[in-house]
Amino acid sequence: MTVRLAVVGHPGHRRVELFAAAVRAAGLPGPVLLPWREVLRGEVRVPDGAAVRVDSPGEDPEVDALLRGPGYAPTRVEGSAAWYAGLLRGLDVLAGAVARAPGARLLADPAQVAVVCDKRATHGLMTAHRVPVPRALGGGPVEGWDGLRGRLAEAGLRRVFVKPAHGSSAAGVLALEFGPRGRVHATTSVELTPDGLHNSLRVRRYTDEAEIAAIVDRLAPDRLHVEQWVPKAALGGRSADLRLVVVAGRVTHVVARTAAGPLTNLHLGGRRGGLTELRAAAGPHWAGLLELGERVAACLPGLPMAGVDVLPSAGWRRWQVGEVNAFGDLLPDLPGLPEGPAPGLDTYGAQVAALLGEP
Repeated sequence: MTVRLAVVGHPGHRRVELFAAAVRAAGLPGPVLLPWREVLRGEVRVPDGAAVRVDSPGEDPEVDALLRGPGYAPTRVEGSAAWYAGLLRGLDVLAGAVARAPGARLLADPAQVAVVCDKRATHGLMTAHRVPVPRALGGGPVEGWDGLRGRLAEAGLRRVFVKPAHGSSAAGVLALEFGPRGRVHATTSVELTPDGLHNSLRVRRYTDEAEIAAIVDRLAPDRLHVEQWVPKAALGGRSADLRLVVVAGRVTHVVARTAAGPLTNLHLGGRRGGLTELRAAAGPHWAGLLELGERVAACLPGLPMAGVDVLPSAGWRRWQVGEVNAFGDLLPDLPGLPEGPAPGLDTYGAQVAALLGEP
């Protein structure tokens, strides 16, 4: 099968390089790079007949400024709503460019990328399809700390995750818990500074309510998703959640992420758990985990790949979906499940094999 591939990404970025390596390993010519900056400036030209993969627009200061507008340092957490609006504009420009190139096609449906880049929309979609998710705080938009505190008390929620609706990589996420006598604690990678909120690679614990209020008040205008903090199962004595990579409707890769605290993201100090240890912990419930990943994929048939974050309950008997990621495949050196459709392949190789129709 002859396929001409193109990828929207950043020149030299590891995502682009890993995908290009997988394409060449499959015996195909390297993909044509369509830089995000050209897409966002309306200068992109899509090759005729190309199958176009859209990769993450993150980790590039120039592209970040084009998405959010001027005035934001790349580390700033605020402006995620503007980032989302910029992403939708960019996808619209790209779709138009693809439509003008004879025989070209987008591999991912922009409308479904938009859904998974909005945590509220994702939660609503999963709920509509009866996919298990944590309980979300109802009652309309969160306008600030005072309103959030009151609504949580009314709902009887004492431990929640507060998430920017359009954030990623735990940027701006607070693990919030209320203790005795009204004390409140927040665990987050947010650094509160005089000039705004900044991403940090160091997880902080805030206990001053005024500081927590300042963070929530700064995040609220970008829209928030608030959901119950589900107690996670343990793996190797550490709190664990899972990333499932689903390609063409099948789970190809599973990795456990473990941490001493509530934020398990690998760039924040989380560790990968071993597959053998994970299988042993899940025991007879392993098949239910894979089934859940494929149920999520069935809700999003326009996405050829999705990264599904799964929260295992204590005892590894039940699972809930925390998030779905349109760009959740950056897991270098993670081999495909031995019994899956892409044994031994990395996440990019699995996607190329699916595109070529290989078993």
